Amino acid sequence: MRASRVAAIVLRQFYLLRGSPVRLLPMIAWVAIDIVLWGFISRYLDQVTGPRANFTASLLGAVLLWDFLSRVMQGTTTAFFEDVWSRNFLNLFATPLRISEYLAGLVTTGVCTSILGLIAMLALATGVFGLSFLGYGVALVPFLLVLFITGIALGVLGTAIVLRFGPASEWLIWPIPSLLSPFVGVFYPLATLPPWMRMIGHAMAPSYVFEGMRTIVAGGPPPWGQLAIGMGLAGLYLVLAGLAFAAVYRHAIRTGLIARYSAETAS
Repeated sequence: MRASRVAAIVLRQFYLLRGSPVRLLPMIAWVAIDIVLWGFISRYLDQVTGPRANFTASLLGAVLLWDFLSRVMQGTTTAFFEDVWSRNFLNLFATPLRISEYLAGLVTTGVCTSILGLIAMLALATGVFGLSFLGYGVALVPFLLVLFITGIALGVLGTAIVLRFGPASEWLIWPIPSLLSPFVGVFYPLATLPPWMRMIGHAMAPSYVFEGMRTIVAGGPPPWGQLAIGMGLAGLYLVLAGLAFAAVYRHAIRTGLIARYSAETAS
């Protein structure tokens, strides 16, 4: 793997953002709407229930963490979609670019764009609602790391789905975070779910993050054992997603499906 080729993929995305600053708006606007909406809902619930429950920390923290995962995933998939929309994907692989280098470029792009969204979310949560996550210190790092790795894995899997079934399958990718959220207990403990949903939730890495977050908000110690399980699951997801993308790419090359991404086949 050559760092210069990975940097070239990232540089292409940078040029796209620099040439069209309006592309930056979705990275900040949607997370800002979520933080403001759920922030005021949480503040209202705190006023209704009194000091018995800390909805601002639990609900707003859950929104922030889940939006972070969504931004990581979408940062990776959007970088791939840019090549699909411009019919540039086939041109990239007419070069000596390797699959690992291309995926590394997508992941790096997802890292950069998700950091922008995270900064915007933290600024709003702290400035408007007085919720400072910096007070949790290094305990916050493994939570974000599990969500980050999971988001990257979902992004790589999303690109594999579109590569296999064509650009028209893009609509299958955007709802993935919303479809997963009921199973991972973003806003409620897994104990509230029926047994079959709870079993699925325990197989998902983000569920350990949100269960751990509620433990800390309630005044308990960080559940390092649970986070270790979540980290292991997230790492497994990432490996499987990378293997899936490589297998789909080989299939697209072998069967000629990759030709659908060339400019000549554009209708």
